[in-house]
Amino acid sequence: MSKKLIYFFLLLPVSFISNAQVTNDSLAKRDAMIEANDTIVPLEEVVVYRHKWSAAEKKEFQLLQNRVYKVYPIAKIAADRLTVLNKNMDKMKTNREKKKYFKIVEDYMENEFTGQLKKLSRKQGQILVKLIHRQTGYTTFELIKDYKSGWKAFWSNNTARLFDINLKTKYAPYEVNEDFLIESILDRAFVRGSLVNQKPANPVDIDELYDYWEKKAKELKK
Repeated sequence: MSKKLIYFFLLLPVSFISNAQVTNDSLAKRDAMIEANDTIVPLEEVVVYRHKWSAAEKKEFQLLQNRVYKVYPIAKIAADRLTVLNKNMDKMKTNREKKKYFKIVEDYMENEFTGQLKKLSRKQGQILVKLIHRQTGYTTFELIKDYKSGWKAFWSNNTARLFDINLKTKYAPYEVNEDFLIESILDRAFVRGSLVNQKPANPVDIDELYDYWEKKAKELKK
């Protein structure tokens, strides 16, 4: 069994414990109501190493994995569109050309993403915001502010559903345990070909990341 896989499963319980500490009753009840939209679809076999998971732990991991699989393709497309937008804008010389192009981008993104966003649960929306930052290097708030046309339309019609999501949230796999788990899920998905790898704005050394969390887990056990 690989070093990465061993560390991955050693550290999963840390996430479950941390989540239990910071989740209050109201959020738990709200998430339970929304869970109907987070259908648990078996994606791959989960092998447990050195830890016997409870039913709740297995369910929580499976939910996180399904959420990542569902929203990563959206974040990937968003990053592709941003790259194209920047390249085309650099070629345009007049404000008239830019304004016309902005309108095309706005209509395209509105049609492509609105339907998908409306189907997301609150938790899926939270992960999407993180992954958009992972792929583009910008928070969703920054994209709305700095790329006002297409990106503003991208979110405007979905504000009601995303009102309780912090659009300034950054992806921080070295600081947030859930983000580490997301990175681990993505890494395994890319290796298996379950998801198409797209280079993130700020690449993470996965082996270094596992080593970091291994040391952190050992410190927590002292």
